Amino acid sequence: MMTKTKPIYILIVEDSPTQTKLLRRILEENNYSVDSETNGAKALKSVRNKKPDLIITDIVMPEMDGFTLCKELKSDPVLKPIPVMLLTSLSNPEDVIKGLQSGADNFLTKPYEDTFLISCIRYIFANQELRKKNTSGAEVEIMFAGKNYFINSDRIQIIDLLLSTYENAIQKNSELKKTHNDLISVYLQLEQKNIELEKLNHHLQQALTEVKTLSGLLPICAHCKKIRDDQGYWSQIETYMAERIDVEFTHGICPSCASKYFPNVIP
Repeated sequence: MMTKTKPIYILIVEDSPTQTKLLRRILEENNYSVDSETNGAKALKSVRNKKPDLIITDIVMPEMDGFTLCKELKSDPVLKPIPVMLLTSLSNPEDVIKGLQSGADNFLTKPYEDTFLISCIRYIFANQELRKKNTSGAEVEIMFAGKNYFINSDRIQIIDLLLSTYENAIQKNSELKKTHNDLISVYLQLEQKNIELEKLNHHLQQALTEVKTLSGLLPICAHCKKIRDDQGYWSQIETYMAERIDVEFTHGICPSCASKYFPNVIP
């Protein structure tokens, strides 16, 4: 009998119910087992009772933020192997340094695409074995933005974190390009609609002019039915109308006129 594979267990640490619900949906749709906590302090307590295979945590949270949670986890020999993914806007370059300081394994920028999130998770698990083989723990002091930082992350962890940051930047750049192209497409559509509206407006103005030309009193001869134009010339009604509106006339004879003028031709 085949043994059923145990699903990968992921803990979400996020104080926003909306973000938690979104992240949970994506993970569960990809067959991950999911729990959630609203801050770092609660998450730390939960992890000590039940170890997850991965922790995805927001940075800005009440009581204990994501950086502090990550430091606490990485300072505990039992919990240190648990990979930690930080959710961040990466609006501040200092976040990368703090991520290295805290021992984070991966960055994910918000908002994110579903497929990109899942690919990052798979990358983390694929590299876990490599991380286990590295024992380097030498502390390095660096200065950034006028501040000193001490980093004791191993080389593979640093590479993983920086690669994930770079990959996120590429992803965001692709999204910006797509948005830019979408905006250009919308602009071109609006330009076309504007041209069509200008044509329609021209036709309406022309029609209005023609209507105005035919409005008011028209001098017409009571006998021959010719119409006098604005220059004082008399024209047949057919000619007068054809020059002012889009219409053509055909000639015939009505029954009354036929019986009056052609009694012997038309019975």
